Amino acid sequence: MKLENVTDLIRCKETNISEKNKKVCIFGQGFVGLPLALSLALRGCKTIGVDINKNLVNDTNNGVTHHAENFNGIAIQQILKEELKEERYKATIDGASAVRECNNIIVTVGIPIKEGKYIIDYLENVCITIGKNLKKEDLIVIRSTVIPGTTEEVIVPILEKESGLKAGEDFYLAYSSERIAEGKAFDEFANMPTLVAGINKKSCEIAAELLKIVCKAEVIKASCIKVVETSKVFENVQRDVNIAMAQEFARFTEGLGIDIFEVVKLANTHKRVNLLTPGPGVGGYCIPNAYFYIEPKAEEMDIDMRLLKISREENAALPEFIVNKVDELLSNIGKKIIDTKIAVLGLAMKDYSNDDRISPAVEICKLLIKRGAEVKAFDPVVVNEHDFKVNTQDEAIKDAEAVLVLTKQHQIELDDFEHMSKMLKSKAVFIDTKAIVNQAEARKYGISVWRI
Repeated sequence: MKLENVTDLIRCKETNISEKNKKVCIFGQGFVGLPLALSLALRGCKTIGVDINKNLVNDTNNGVTHHAENFNGIAIQQILKEELKEERYKATIDGASAVRECNNIIVTVGIPIKEGKYIIDYLENVCITIGKNLKKEDLIVIRSTVIPGTTEEVIVPILEKESGLKAGEDFYLAYSSERIAEGKAFDEFANMPTLVAGINKKSCEIAAELLKIVCKAEVIKASCIKVVETSKVFENVQRDVNIAMAQEFARFTEGLGIDIFEVVKLANTHKRVNLLTPGPGVGGYCIPNAYFYIEPKAEEMDIDMRLLKISREENAALPEFIVNKVDELLSNIGKKIIDTKIAVLGLAMKDYSNDDRISPAVEICKLLIKRGAEVKAFDPVVVNEHDFKVNTQDEAIKDAEAVLVLTKQHQIELDDFEHMSKMLKSKAVFIDTKAIVNQAEARKYGISVWRI
């Protein structure tokens, strides 16, 4: 289907968008903010994307983005170019003018965690900019993941101080949690139920009206902002805990000499069971950070969250576990990590993604290098440069004595063991953390495979 047909189809269904909802600025134009801005633009809103990264803003305004998103089979790059052409979207570093121009402001700015500490500076700076330029009757929707209580305890005072206006009376304020998975943003903005709560009832209702422009599933109004803030953090933390459990299950099944992936598949035939599968670690911006959005508030309330803390520590240690396993497997064939060439296939934080933020694969590469290995890593879609990254799979595996499969990508080929056996050193070991390597086929060519 051509882009113009898709956008025309959407827009003809959105003729009831009120005038006040037609101008929206979105702070943060990353993996969440840009697809959200374009989702609104596709449905007839005039959107302005705000970001402090000048290079990102310039690239975006030239129709360049490296996001791996699509809408009904149409790549985000094509959607971006269309919305720029039709002047329904533009990017800027001038947040002040964007706020003055729009009456709806959405904040998708990330809250980084550094050494276990919550860094709120970016969010606070955005709120100062918004507050200084806020107008009466404006709506602000916070979509960043935050420590429960942040919206009311931190954001409201900043906005009221900088604007001289009163939240809930002079301007409207709401919190709506972000629930999308990268690679599925357009679909999940539209089809995932959206949660929202306001500083008061009217704020919630006005925010829900805006969110319904994109969300065609249910927009669920919660009793208060803290409930939505907390539910978001819990959604992410439960995955962290479940992944830690999957890793322990994997060690148990390995001890029994059985396949964890078969065990999980069988267990999940139970209608009330949904076990996750193990992997090389937990990556991305959401799940590894989630516990640290709970910890400060838990400490403030003197509540022990030891299960969550242990799960986070266990998952953070997974890259070290993988490196130790490489060392063990090499030792079994009389080799050592030091001065050994090791090929790594896949650098993204999860399968079929181009995002390598907090990626366990990148951490594994760094740990291997620290132990003296020569690492050559290949990922055809990760854009970020690394000293150990190479341009082709053959360049990575040539003369390698160990191969680590850490992320699935469509362009990574793992079927032709005849070719690989000619490229690899003899007795090379394969570490398969994704259960995608044919172990029997590999053995035909003298390649031993360890599956997580």
